[in-house]
Amino acid sequence: MAASEVVSAALQDTWGDFWLFRFFLNAAGYASIMMPGFLLIQYFKRKNYLETGRGICFPVVKSCVFGSEAKSAHPDDVSLAARNETMESSTAQQILKLLFCAAGLQASYLTWGVLQERVMTRTYGATETDPGEKFKDSQFLVFMNRILAFTVAGLYCALTKQPRHGAPMYKYSFASLSNILSSWCQYEALKYISFPTQVLAKASKVIPVMLMGKLVSRKSYEYWEYLTAVLISVGVSMFLLSSAPTKHLSTVTTFSGVVLLAGYIVFDSFTSNWQDALFTYKMSPVQMMFGVNVFSCLFTMGSLLEQGALLESVRFMARHSEFAAHAVLLSICSAFGQLFIFYTINQFGAAIFTIIMTLRQAFAILLSCLIYGHAITVVGGLGVAVVFMALFLRVYARSRMKKHSKKLPASEVPVQKV
Repeated sequence: MAASEVVSAALQDTWGDFWLFRFFLNAAGYASIMMPGFLLIQYFKRKNYLETGRGICFPVVKSCVFGSEAKSAHPDDVSLAARNETMESSTAQQILKLLFCAAGLQASYLTWGVLQERVMTRTYGATETDPGEKFKDSQFLVFMNRILAFTVAGLYCALTKQPRHGAPMYKYSFASLSNILSSWCQYEALKYISFPTQVLAKASKVIPVMLMGKLVSRKSYEYWEYLTAVLISVGVSMFLLSSAPTKHLSTVTTFSGVVLLAGYIVFDSFTSNWQDALFTYKMSPVQMMFGVNVFSCLFTMGSLLEQGALLESVRFMARHSEFAAHAVLLSICSAFGQLFIFYTINQFGAAIFTIIMTLRQAFAILLSCLIYGHAITVVGGLGVAVVFMALFLRVYARSRMKKHSKKLPASEVPVQKV
């Protein structure tokens, strides 16, 4: 009897650790929160509550379900106007601002990457007699990141003047859900693949984006876009095929890692597209950050409480003070990194931001190899170089195209076919 109980407990632990089981368990938790909300929204719309509603709850329901429906210019237009204003400042001030943005982004996300790998792949509390234990619940880390981001964005909105908010609050929930799932996939993937492999795969997500645009939207692309996509594919293939054999490269773990990375790319692509659509309402990027993280905190906390995982993770933090410090610092880097993203794009545009973040990805691979001893062969190193050369070529060609388009008369500006 005792032996069967041990076997049963071992099987439960195995299933509990399997990423697909955890994914569906988390999804069920999110659904238990979203479905009642969806039914309430449908009820208020069907009852025409905007016209007939009264009482103390009316402002809350109006804001959450209907919003003000006020639309504004696209954020790119706002950012462009802001950047035109900054051009009037001195060159020295602009250089200092650029250095500040670059340093902030590099410090935030390089530290975040190193800590992410440490938390997900190493043990805590190891001694000569005790092998220690690994932290397994990626959702708790997502919750930690989001609750601090929610706090920082809320304080920023409270202390600074923001546009009058117009979007129905429930619309943030879709971007929030995809954002949670993409972050979860990113953390979970580190259990099955190395950090350099993950970074390189994330850097090459331009390929599936182009394929999706070609198949679904029938978009046409310039020759340099195809060239850079081919170079990225070649570089990634060189890196993966030349990697030294390690524990990560078994058939099962490699397949799991690839599936999780694919999940990350799909969910992340949806998040950015949904947020882009939401920006047509009157809001600042920090208001977007606040709205998305409100629902992220609600979903992750609800799911953790339903699974009983919140107390378990807190107990792990109590047992290992080093993990607690890592989790808090990870959240701080994530929250302030988002603020640096918004500020950099607002001041210098998406092209400069992309260059800074591409450099960050290259530095992240180098730093991970130095700290955690990942082996990269000469061919693999050349593959990494090819990928980042292609990314820089892509940024350069896109900026040249934009400058050329501005110089042409309106009738001669090339239009992308959809």
